[in-house]
Amino acid sequence: MVPVTLIFWSVIGVLVSRYFYRHLAAWQLYRRDWNDLLGKLQPISLAVTTIGDEYLNPTPHQLGPEPVDIWRSLGGLEGIRRMRRNARILIALAAYAQRWNFTEGVIVKERMRQDALHLQRATLQVILRTVFRASRDAGVPPGRGVFYLHDAVGTYHLMTKRLLLLYRTSHAGLYPRLAEVLGDGLPLPVAKVRS
Repeated sequence: MVPVTLIFWSVIGVLVSRYFYRHLAAWQLYRRDWNDLLGKLQPISLAVTTIGDEYLNPTPHQLGPEPVDIWRSLGGLEGIRRMRRNARILIALAAYAQRWNFTEGVIVKERMRQDALHLQRATLQVILRTVFRASRDAGVPPGRGVFYLHDAVGTYHLMTKRLLLLYRTSHAGLYPRLAEVLGDGLPLPVAKVRS
């Protein structure tokens, strides 16, 4: 029989090493060049914009797209995993913006960290409910998993909006490229010409 203290210290060791690994990975992301960070972003379906807008801006008739359609448009479980991986890079891009707009960059980065925690919880629920579901129909997570799916898409969309608005107000030169890569641009204001 294995002593309880050995199991306890093993679990503590795993948790501490995971913490340091995540901290080191984030630190390495923060040290990267802006173009490197942009290159690390994985493509996400443009359906995230539509679904996220519906989630964040509800209408009187709140029946949006069917869960099966959302699942397929995201690319299933792989699309969910991409959103999880991209969240860290989006935060690193917000941290990069601190170089020229420290105050707003810090605030947006911290808000995005909170959004990322929310995204991590929602995507974990979707992944667990998908992997351990009883029926294998269409790959859509059963039960409350559908709500976590909406939550994950809405949170990821909110993170991209926060980042795009930060770049739009802080560094208009980098904004168009970021909007192109995220596929989720906001229209730039048109300058009025005096006659």
